[in-house]
Amino acid sequence: MPSDSVLRIVWIYPDLLSTYGDQGNVLVLEQRAQRRGIETETIHVRSSDPVPEGGDIYLIGGGEDRPQILAAQRLRKDGGLHRAIAGGASMLAVCAGYQIMGSTFGGEEGQPVQGIGLLDIASARGPARAVGELVAEVDSALGLPTLTGFENHMGVTRLGAGVRPLSRTVKGIGNGDGYEGCYAGHVVGTYLHGPALARNPALADLLLSWRVGQLPPLDDSRYEALRQERLATVLAD
Repeated sequence: MPSDSVLRIVWIYPDLLSTYGDQGNVLVLEQRAQRRGIETETIHVRSSDPVPEGGDIYLIGGGEDRPQILAAQRLRKDGGLHRAIAGGASMLAVCAGYQIMGSTFGGEEGQPVQGIGLLDIASARGPARAVGELVAEVDSALGLPTLTGFENHMGVTRLGAGVRPLSRTVKGIGNGDGYEGCYAGHVVGTYLHGPALARNPALADLLLSWRVGQLPPLDDSRYEALRQERLATVLAD
C-alpha cells in the first residue's frame, strides 16, 4: 500500500492521447479502488507538464500519428516516467501509448520514430489496418480471464526477450504475430480499447494489487454474466 494510504493515479497527456475513450481506464481504477475503501488521487498530466515521479499507477492512451510522435518526444526529454517505473510504479499503456513504450514505432509515412525504450518492443506500420473485436487468452502466470476489447490500429509489434506476451489472440490481430500486448514487471502494454479496464475489470484489479497488495473481492457477478454473453456473441460472429 502507498505509504500515505492514498493511491495516486497518473493520466499522461490526455491532451494528446485520449482519442478512443481511454480515460475510462482512469475512472474504472478510481471506482474499483474506492469500492474497497482505498482513497485515490488522480493527476492529469498535460503534455506541457512534467511527469510526476510519485504516482502509483500510470496510464496512457491511444491517439493519432502526430500527437503520438510529440508525446514520445516529450516523454523522452522528461524522463519522469522512467524514474517512476524504476521506483516500483505500475503502468497500463494502450495502442499508440503502447507503441511509444518501445524502441521505435511507425510515423505518419511509415518511417521509424524513436520511442522511449521502457519496454523491449519495436513497432512498425503493418500492411492493413486492424479494426474490430479482439479476444485473447491471457498468459497463465497472470491468472486473468479472457481479455476482450476493440482494436483500431496499423501497428505490427515485435516483442524482444525482455517482455512476455500479455495474451494469445483468439480473434483479431493484436501484435500481428498471434499474440496481443505484452508485459514486463508491472508494466502492461495492449492494443485493447473499450476502454480496456471497463471491458476487463480483472486487469484493473491486477494493476491495483501490484501497488496495494491483496484485494478483497467485489461482487461482479452481474457484470460477469454480461461479459460472458458479450464474449460468446463476439466469438460466434
